[in-house]
Amino acid sequence: MTTLSAPLRTTPATPNKTAGPATSPRRSQADGMAVASFILGLLGTLVLNLLLGPCALVLGSLALARGTHRRGRALLGLTLGAADLLLLALLTTTDGTISWHIGG
Repeated sequence: MTTLSAPLRTTPATPNKTAGPATSPRRSQADGMAVASFILGLLGTLVLNLLLGPCALVLGSLALARGTHRRGRALLGLTLGAADLLLLALLTTTDGTISWHIGG
């Protein structure tokens, strides 16, 4: 006759800390905001710097506030957004326009 001395364990004794979702939805949204901030800041240096510069600043700030993994892109977005606004101020003071133009 056989007896079972201990039940079989199907789960590990210590919990696996790497199990579960890798990122939360809030953090993945923050990562998307960081990338969008960078792209909008980059595009803003070429076209529509009056609109895209402030958008890059807002999205970069929100991404940093929400704890993004892409901190470098959020900081680049903030830098490019500020550069967009400085470029707008430079264009306005030198040419009296708010857009690029090539030629004389």
